[in-house]
Amino acid sequence: QVQLVESGGGLVQAGGSLRLSCAASGLPFTTLSMGWFRQTPGKEREFVAAITWSGDNTYYADSVRGRFTISRGDTRNTVFLQMDSLQPEDTAVYYCAAPAPTEPALTFSNVASRSLWDYWGQGTQVTVIS
Repeated sequence: QVQLVESGGGLVQAGGSLRLSCAASGLPFTTLSMGWFRQTPGKEREFVAAITWSGDNTYYADSVRGRFTISRGDTRNTVFLQMDSLQPEDTAVYYCAAPAPTEPALTFSNVASRSLWDYWGQGTQVTVIS
């Protein structure tokens, strides 16, 4: 059974930081890319960041580049999202995601496509107040 479990969300003031974690099990996640998306009520789920299985390549949405950092744990079945300089517009439910082993490799052109990402966590709420 595939499981992605997020943690680390919460309430923070603008300018503050949070670190999200995602623990994955049920697939060979050490050989899979992993990513983060976010969603606010009434809006589409949007891409935030992704990292390849090796950790050598990372991808970011323009809205978070330079403020957020995605990384993998030593065992590679955990992924983190360090979020700094948070702003009220970052308020959302954040979801961890992973592609099935049969999906193509991540590229700049496909990383933000929802169709690439087959497995999802339950989400963790991040609220940034001004």
